[in-house]
Formats: sequence, C-alpha cells, structure tokens
Amino acid sequence: MDDDSRLFDIEIQLLLQGIYLTYQHDFRDYAVASLRRRMQQAMERFGCERLSQLQDKILHQPEVFAQSLQYFTVQLSDFFRDPAYFRALREEVVPELRTYPSVKVWVAGCSSGEELWSLAILFQEEGLLPRTVFYATDINPEALRTAEAGVYPLDRVAQFSTNYRLAGGKASLADYYVSAYDAAVFDRQLRSRVVFADHSLATDHVFSEVHLVSCRNVLIYFNRNLQDRAIGLFKDALVRRGFLGLGSKETLRFTSHQEAFEEWLPDQRIYRRR
Repeated sequence: MDDDSRLFDIEIQLLLQGIYLTYQHDFRDYAVASLRRRMQQAMERFGCERLSQLQDKILHQPEVFAQSLQYFTVQLSDFFRDPAYFRALREEVVPELRTYPSVKVWVAGCSSGEELWSLAILFQEEGLLPRTVFYATDINPEALRTAEAGVYPLDRVAQFSTNYRLAGGKASLADYYVSAYDAAVFDRQLRSRVVFADHSLATDHVFSEVHLVSCRNVLIYFNRNLQDRAIGLFKDALVRRGFLGLGSKETLRFTSHQEAFEEWLPDQRIYRRR
C-alpha cells in the first residue's frame, strides 16, 4: 500500500469516529476495503478533493450526513435474488414454520426492500402471510422509505420475474403489481404484515423473538468483530430451532457463535439454532 492509500485509510477511520461521536451512527467496524470506493464516490458527489473536506461537510452539515448514508450502506438487491435460496425456504423451511401458530420473521438490513417483498409473496403463496409478522430493519431512512413504498423501475421487473420462476413461484409475478409511469407498484396488501424500523446491527439490541432471520449480503461489509456482534444478535433473537439465512458468500464458520447453530442447508447458507 502506498503512502496516499495509507493516509486515505487513516482519514476514513477519522471520519467514522467523527460520525460516531456526532451522530451515534457506528460504521467503525465496517470493512475498510469496501468503504474506499464508496468514499471516493461520496467525495465526487459532494465536490470534495480530499476526504478531510468531506469530513468537514458531514460533521457540520447534518443534511449532508443524511445524504451520505447512501454511501455508507450498500443498496444492491433484487427480487428473489439467488432463487435457490428462496426455493429452499419454500420447500424446506416453510413446512417447519407451519408448525407454529404464528410466525415472526426479521429481515435485517432490508435495504430497499426487494428481499422483504419476495418473502411476503412467498409466504402469501404458502398460506403463511396472515399469521406472520415481518420486521424489516435498516439504518438508512431513505432505504426504508423505498422498501415501504414497494415501487421499483419497470425495467427491472423482467429479472424479478425470472428469479421468481426459478424460485418456485406458483403464479405470475405480474399478479402482485400494477404498472404505472414506468414503475411497478407492488400490492400494498402484501406489506400489511410488515413493521418497518430503524435498527443498527452495530449499536442496537434484540427487539423481539423470531422464528426466521434473513440477513443476506450484509455481513460481507462488516469486519470480524461486527460480524460476531450481528450473529450474536440473531442467535439471541431466534427461538430454539429457529432459522438463519445468510448470503451466498457469507458463513458462520470461524465466528464465535458457530457452535450455536447447525448447518441446516449448507449450500443455501441456511442455519438452524440449536
């Protein structure tokens, strides 16, 4: 690493510390490697040549901090992303969840809501939606608003539909949305069982006992300490024999909570609380 890169990493750490002290949002255990590129993008967005200039704006202008949250959190998702995961939930996990009189699901780091809506559609088709409560949480208020609105660009729907079919969808995805002004507006009845909430995996605690945690492609942006903290929250939130679903590149191996879970469907990164 050259001197400029080393100084840039130091400035990132100073910025994260300043944000924590000023706004109590804790990104200090986010993986620096994933932050470098996004901080460069934020500097371009706010017209800063150096990260120290961006720090000055963020710490002195709360509105800039609110806008910069888009760069600290990754908003990259899809309906039924990794279809095999959702097929596994439908075929292997839902039959287990049916044994409960009511079900609670925590979609942690729900981002702009694609995974949440996918789960709501799946649960609707499996007859579980009326007795399920979804907790959809994220630290990004704008992402939560997008998730709650359930409105997505129409040019993304073809991929959504392909994923839906591969995930074992029982109808047509078009049954769940209407088209308007180049957007797909998803059926608001699907979100009638959803509670949206601001929640940080870095600083907040467990808020409910749940039967399934789906937190996919979030841990990859955390360092080992924060990964351990997040998995500890999931462990504490899950009922005995509850399920945890992670992203395809995420694992519980080498974490301090590994022994609390069994690998229920290892290929799909679905674990079960012992």
